[in-house]
Amino acid sequence: MARPLRFTFILALAALATTLAAVGGWRYARASAPVNGPIILISVDSLRADRLPAYGYRRVKTPAIDALAADGVVFERAYAHAPQTLPAHVTMMSGRLPFETGVRDNTGFSVKTGERLLPQLLRERGYTTGGVVSSFLLRKETGISQGFDFFDGDMPSVPSEVRRDGAESEAIAERWLDEQRSSRVFLFLHLCGIGAAAVAPAESGDKTSYDATVASEDEIVGRLMKYLKSHQLYDRSTIVLVSGHGEGLGDHGEKGHGLFLYDETIHVPLVIKQAAGIGAGRRVPDVVQHVDLAPTILDLVKAPVPGQLRGRSLKPLLDGTDELGDTIVYSEALYGHYRFGLSELASVTDGHYRYIKAPREELYDLERDPHERLNLIDERATAAARQSLRSTLDQLVAHTETQAPEPIAPEDRDRLQLLGYVGTASTRSTTASGGGAPADPKDKCELVENYRAAVALATHHKWSAALALLQTIAREAPDLAEVWNLLAALSIRMDRYDQAVDAYKHVVALRPSDAEGHLGEASALLKLRRLEEARDAAELATRVGSESDVQSRAAAHALLATIALARHDADGARDEAQLAQAAEPTLPMPDYIEARLLYDEGRYADALPLFEQAIVMIKESHAAPMPELEYYSADTLARLERYSEAEAQYLEEVHNFPQNRRARASLAMLYQTMGRIDEAKQIVTDMIRVSPTPDTYAAAARLWTSLGDYRQAEAARAEARRAFAEPAHPSSSSMRH
Repeated sequence: MARPLRFTFILALAALATTLAAVGGWRYARASAPVNGPIILISVDSLRADRLPAYGYRRVKTPAIDALAADGVVFERAYAHAPQTLPAHVTMMSGRLPFETGVRDNTGFSVKTGERLLPQLLRERGYTTGGVVSSFLLRKETGISQGFDFFDGDMPSVPSEVRRDGAESEAIAERWLDEQRSSRVFLFLHLCGIGAAAVAPAESGDKTSYDATVASEDEIVGRLMKYLKSHQLYDRSTIVLVSGHGEGLGDHGEKGHGLFLYDETIHVPLVIKQAAGIGAGRRVPDVVQHVDLAPTILDLVKAPVPGQLRGRSLKPLLDGTDELGDTIVYSEALYGHYRFGLSELASVTDGHYRYIKAPREELYDLERDPHERLNLIDERATAAARQSLRSTLDQLVAHTETQAPEPIAPEDRDRLQLLGYVGTASTRSTTASGGGAPADPKDKCELVENYRAAVALATHHKWSAALALLQTIAREAPDLAEVWNLLAALSIRMDRYDQAVDAYKHVVALRPSDAEGHLGEASALLKLRRLEEARDAAELATRVGSESDVQSRAAAHALLATIALARHDADGARDEAQLAQAAEPTLPMPDYIEARLLYDEGRYADALPLFEQAIVMIKESHAAPMPELEYYSADTLARLERYSEAEAQYLEEVHNFPQNRRARASLAMLYQTMGRIDEAKQIVTDMIRVSPTPDTYAAAARLWTSLGDYRQAEAARAEARRAFAEPAHPSSSSMRH
């Protein structure tokens, strides 16, 4: 080769080497630079990994998730630490396990004040943070909102609704993004339409229905992706798509989630799309977990990762630059323990086996038996794996204890009770046959599923069928306080106060130190005007429970004051009002009682200032709204012919207590008086929708008649006859034990 040619060739090689080095350096710099664009965490609750095309499923189409998977990294073996919504999302946001955060169940637990969650850590790096959730289980009061600049968890006004349509949540997220002036934002969007479909009474656990709902949720994800692309944000965004937990769908007998720790409820999808498409198309077979999300996101923005986090950053796996080594995933299921007194469940999962600690232990080879059909716990060949995993689990939980849940706030009870989230197991817990130890959840799955079916029926206002099923369960398992508690609540919804009293007596017998049972019995007796018995039950509520349970004590004295009013005992009412305020200083019970005494005497002008003073006190102290306060204030204003002010107070009562039938009926009559007939009719329609009880239908029929709509009046009576036909099973009074 001639010298000039050789020289030219060498120069070309040098130039090529320089170019390759530059490209490699640019790619390295791009991969290692801190993320500056939006970080978006999308959680689709109850979404099973194995029900997505991205994980090999072919019976549903999910184009949005498929596209995200193609642009991102798919983690084939990601696991949750709890098959329940609140504990699962707290682990995601905290990077710590449930027994470390103390959030072990959907109700009765909350994030401790001061817990440094992911949004707070990102705020410290200059990110604006927004959260939009679709479940009442993630409401602000749970503490999951800590660290967010903006958090929207408002649910529909109907008390039986604990979920919001995901499309509405996504629209709120878009509006929030529109308001941001910087792309350094963190958005948490939670969708739970799949969980809503799972409680449909005719389709609970139906896999075809499940697939259809997955497709609907995919459409919502697609809307957000379309928004990001139209605003030139998609390529710059880091997007994490995950699920809080899966869904049983009957694979091991459980149709929903929370009871077991098999793959169908704890194996979750995880897709991470990095900015500029780094790692697009990669699939990672390594075992990863929810607690890895927080350290991963912090690593991507080059933020310090707190030392107490349990998880590991997945960035090396995202970039393909390194391996992380083996890990073991801890998971727990305490729903059965807290609700039914069953044994606690805990598991550890590695790349090969899953060990489940239960009264009857379980060990599964996930490689050969991915559907966990063959329990290898007694096999000699797996003895070493069994012992190793059992020892690992014992070490993990060695210094932990199962905390008791806190009482549910009174303002949340109506929304949660008919969904089976109120109450805990009785002291006479569900035991294994022939012994005193808690039963294995595997042995009580059918009972739990029947209970959930009753909850689903009640949620969809199939009252009689729900009541009949609960009565059957109560005959089979009379020591389950949770069943009697729901039976009592459902009886009250059906205006069957005798049955409610009987059911609450069972609750009291099973949980004598729990004030809630006594309060429920007293309230039902008050409805029946059995005032002496009501007073006795309420007085018992003041003497049970812990000294720290000031809410129950205040509620008991407030109820005693109301009972005293019904007994025309003014001095007794005043005394109990003072005791209620002593227990809870923000409760303006003395003013309310004085106002009620004046109201009952027809001295409306004298009563009004006291009602107004009580309302001001509650607002200034930011205390929970007080039932009936705005109603009586509104009724007083109406009697004084101050209609516009009365309307505002009625609306406030209805907003705070949507099931207050009397407030809605009075508002409808007020609108009729004011000549606003269309608004009056809408109030009657809403009254039936929100609180479809026999008394509501009767009141609606009277109102329709008053409004001159006789066809609607007859329709209301006919619907009541259909909805509240007597159940086929005998009443709860015949099921005493």
